[in-house]
Amino acid sequence: MNKELADIELMVGIPSYLEADSISFVTRQIDTGLQKYFKSKKSLIVNMDNNSEDDTKGAFLSTETKTPKKYISTPPGVRGKGNNLLNLMKFALKHKGSLKACLVIDADLKSITPEWIKYLAEPIFKGYDYCLPLYSRHQFDGTITNHICFPLIYGLLSRNIRQPIGGEFGFSPPLIEYWLSQKWNHMVKNYGIDIFMTLNAIFGGFKICQTGLAAKIHKASAPKLGPMFTQVVTTLFDILLEHEKSWLEIPAEKPKLIKRFGHQYISPPQELKIDILELKMRLREEYLPRKKLLQKYLNDYAIMNIEKMFDQDFYALHILMWTQVVYQLLHSYQIGSSSIKRDIIEALKPLYFARSVTFNYLTWRYNVKYAEEAVIEQAEAFASQKSYLIGLYINGIWKDVRKKGKDDWKMF
Repeated sequence: MNKELADIELMVGIPSYLEADSISFVTRQIDTGLQKYFKSKKSLIVNMDNNSEDDTKGAFLSTETKTPKKYISTPPGVRGKGNNLLNLMKFALKHKGSLKACLVIDADLKSITPEWIKYLAEPIFKGYDYCLPLYSRHQFDGTITNHICFPLIYGLLSRNIRQPIGGEFGFSPPLIEYWLSQKWNHMVKNYGIDIFMTLNAIFGGFKICQTGLAAKIHKASAPKLGPMFTQVVTTLFDILLEHEKSWLEIPAEKPKLIKRFGHQYISPPQELKIDILELKMRLREEYLPRKKLLQKYLNDYAIMNIEKMFDQDFYALHILMWTQVVYQLLHSYQIGSSSIKRDIIEALKPLYFARSVTFNYLTWRYNVKYAEEAVIEQAEAFASQKSYLIGLYINGIWKDVRKKGKDDWKMF
């Protein structure tokens, strides 16, 4: 092995696809952080790319750094952030004899500072296995996190993990080995990777913390209804239900605080504007073809309210209705076939969009503090409505018992 790549203690990975315009800045900030805070550690910066056609490779390798660099790519035509991280993990384990910590930093960041490296890596050197980010994000950004991932983890697992799919993480070699031992399907090899990592760290019993990284400024976008939504939510549902016995027994209670490092004060987020009219138009395009699907999986009260909302073109999917809709679809997903599972994820899309528009109406004048309180309130509603989901389970068991007949009934 090249001496420059031997005995690596700290590795920082940058997953990328078509990031030639931004990866040099990110690489320089990482290098500065490594030289300033971990000069005594043998470090390596790794770009895991999807064979970008815009010469991301050239931009990365030509960036002047004091820290050695390594470029790894998927084969031509193979895409996906999960594939990039899979390459990083396999490469990292080649150094497991010396490696102490591994970080991942998104390639499109505009707000990264050298301190991010310090705040993500230090907890791992102190014995934590997984360090997640805490940063300020505009309430219109991170909508899958705000409305689905964060509240479900908060409500079902009693874990206050604010950014479970944030993009920046620190982790230990034992956790890497655990992740590689899990099932990696198409969803995980793409956008499902972040939620896969977080949920498996929780269910694997690893030591988890969070670290403040100030504001996240990147190539933000409005709510996504394409592959990202499908892959993240499918992975979330699959892993939650794979471990349902563990969280069904957890009482609905306020999560305990998770150890926090880094910045204690979160600065104002980047400005983000959205076109509500365009969102409403796309929302209806997603809803109309799936109207019958929703009628199939939701109760009459929910359908009545949803149809009224769409008929009037006024979106007020309040918190209580949103929690119950998500829990109804999660329960239906649990007992459904593969084709039914796909239908349920598709049916959830327009409702997720409706909840996002409702939330945007509510919070567009809020500053970051009050918008964050609204996100927390939603997560607390998922916790308080956990009993509603358990009731769906009990009702399902009751129906199964009745089908067994009188003789089998005597067994219960």
